[in-house]
Amino acid sequence: MINGIIGKKLGMTQVYSASGKVEPVTVLEVGPCTVTQVKTLENDGYVAAQLGFGTAKRLAKAEKGHTKDTGEFRHLREFRLEDVSGVEVGNKVDASLFSDGELIDVTGISKGHGFAGGVKRHGFHGGPKTHGQSDRHRAPGSIGSTTTPGRVYKGTRMAGHMGHDQVTVRCLKVVKADTEKNLLLVRGAVPGGKNGLIIVKKSKKSS
Repeated sequence: MINGIIGKKLGMTQVYSASGKVEPVTVLEVGPCTVTQVKTLENDGYVAAQLGFGTAKRLAKAEKGHTKDTGEFRHLREFRLEDVSGVEVGNKVDASLFSDGELIDVTGISKGHGFAGGVKRHGFHGGPKTHGQSDRHRAPGSIGSTTTPGRVYKGTRMAGHMGHDQVTVRCLKVVKADTEKNLLLVRGAVPGGKNGLIIVKKSKKSS
């Protein structure tokens, strides 16, 4: 059985729970996805199902030939499975894969922040704001040491590229699964910006 699906993040909103509390939720559009390839242990060395999502504007001939029987998709992703019995090319996967109250894991690409300083990237406190530090109060300060070790250790936290990393948020609760519109209302935040590609899987961890 397929345990995941491809989708995109639409944004955040609020809904009322059954108890009357306000729930902050992220709206995810999941599917419909089409199985474009089934990989078996005998032929490929591992068991997986490849899903296609979204409509592509332009594809290379090799990409068109790969999915000639199922359609032209913008995104293709593989999902490792324990068993592919019952999974065939052309099968559809949609929001009916999930149910209300279920726990899921969501993987996405976090928002990029470009080149960020130590205060923004690592939460450094900076230096004193007075005593002549007119332009040094957000500087990282000294990074080296004395004769021993006489160098800067690898992995020292400094300014650099921040964000645009693959991030997985685990054990998010599905507040509501709308199978007609293929929408999931998930409690909490999901990595990435609006219309960002996400992968949703059933959580292996219990609450």
